Amino acid sequence: MSTSFESKKVIVAGGSSGVGLATAALLAKEKANVIITGRSAARLADAAKAVPGIQTTALDSNNRQELDAFFQSQGAIDHLVISLSGAKGAGKFSELSLKDLREGFEGKFWPQLNTLQAALPFVNKGGSITIITAISAISKAPGTSGLAAINGALELMVPTIAKEIKPLRINAVSPGVVDTPWWDFLPADAKAGAFREYASQLPVGRIGQPDDVADTILFLMRNGNITGTVVRCDGGLSL
Repeated sequence: MSTSFESKKVIVAGGSSGVGLATAALLAKEKANVIITGRSAARLADAAKAVPGIQTTALDSNNRQELDAFFQSQGAIDHLVISLSGAKGAGKFSELSLKDLREGFEGKFWPQLNTLQAALPFVNKGGSITIITAISAISKAPGTSGLAAINGALELMVPTIAKEIKPLRINAVSPGVVDTPWWDFLPADAKAGAFREYASQLPVGRIGQPDDVADTILFLMRNGNITGTVVRCDGGLSL
């Protein structure tokens, strides 16, 4: 039976762009009460214009005091989506700056755990938590060992946390190559070329879109019989 999100309170951490914003938009269509967070007030303002009806809060998910105050102010919530991510940690290991890798953890691993821990007392036991990792956790592609460390560490924690917080559910969605602002470190022509190359190699014949991942997130939020699971939404990249 389909579960309605109407009037449900959902926090999307890192919801100002990409997968987070696409998830917020789908939830808003289902009449959920959606609050997105992010560090950039300007991006949050743009997101609010793009998805009328959502609420926004600017905060730094590395700042535990800010997070604690935010969740205390929100009170009980039904679902939490954590789509926080950084842009560092990629590169061949022999050339990888460990400073950049550390910053990669600071941009994704620690903010996700900070948010999760701060939110736990407020998520209704019949609700769900969904974190966003990445296929680099298992892809074994050259140049992704640092990203594998960040995302793999998050994925390894999910089953154990699921047992600890039962009956509250927690799952992860692991996207592959998705057309989001994460790729904006590349010039436009280089990004387009990279996407064409990936699309030619993927079994589905195209790269992912944010809505592809958002659909998967809502599936996990909706299905009360799934917990402790990592769902791959990667176009077959991991095959």
